[in-house]
Amino acid sequence: MTHREEGSAALRYEVADAVATITLDRPAALNALTVPLREELLAAFRRAGGDPAVRAVVLTGAGRAFCAGQDLRERLEPDAAPLATEIRERYNPLILAMRRLDKPIVGAINGVAAGAGASLAFACDIRVAAEEARFVLAFGRVGLVPDSGATWFLPRLVGPAKAAELALTGDPLTAAEAERFGLVAAVVPGGSLLDTARALAIRLAAGAPRAVALTKRALNRSLETDLASALEYEAEVQGIAGRTADHAEGVRAFVDKREPRFTGE
Repeated sequence: MTHREEGSAALRYEVADAVATITLDRPAALNALTVPLREELLAAFRRAGGDPAVRAVVLTGAGRAFCAGQDLRERLEPDAAPLATEIRERYNPLILAMRRLDKPIVGAINGVAAGAGASLAFACDIRVAAEEARFVLAFGRVGLVPDSGATWFLPRLVGPAKAAELALTGDPLTAAEAERFGLVAAVVPGGSLLDTARALAIRLAAGAPRAVALTKRALNRSLETDLASALEYEAEVQGIAGRTADHAEGVRAFVDKREPRFTGE
């Protein structure tokens, strides 16, 4: 087991067992997003993407919230950027970095995920939630529109009717409801959330890294293409995966009735 930890006053980054755990660490502010925190979060995902020792990521929050979204106090500062600029330059690159990361992201939703914090949760590949977690598209309460991918992810995750209800009313979605709609894979007691998320991430990290990356790419692509194009892309990436040493190892392990040892080659 290898272990290393880095961080700042607002974010912690820890690597152990081939899993990078990224923790938003502003608990007194419910992990609300500031410019420095967004920049650190983007850098953390890029760091995980460039580190061959990392094969999966867990994203979570410290304290009783996952993330309360934009820190509205920052918006009151006289030099605050226009909202459109802020979204284009600091939120959109973060969401795209998460979806383009060739490693699976497990969201450990420990408490409220509101506004852009909910969007961060939606951008994860798999979500597990604490019993007290809830998702709130709170944008309308301050006269704003769901952003950071919320209007793209949510209809695909829970269906257009439920997405419209959540976006237009701003009503919270409880962890139990989120599980029923398929938004989260599991709901567990808060005290066991991180262990559950890390166990899932470790399981994902044990997979063949190239195959996992190509699977994530194919799933992303399938959301924007027709069946014929998806079939052709599957053939393309299967050809790539089939030439890897990990595929050969997987076949040998199957024949030998043992667990495969994937190296990423």
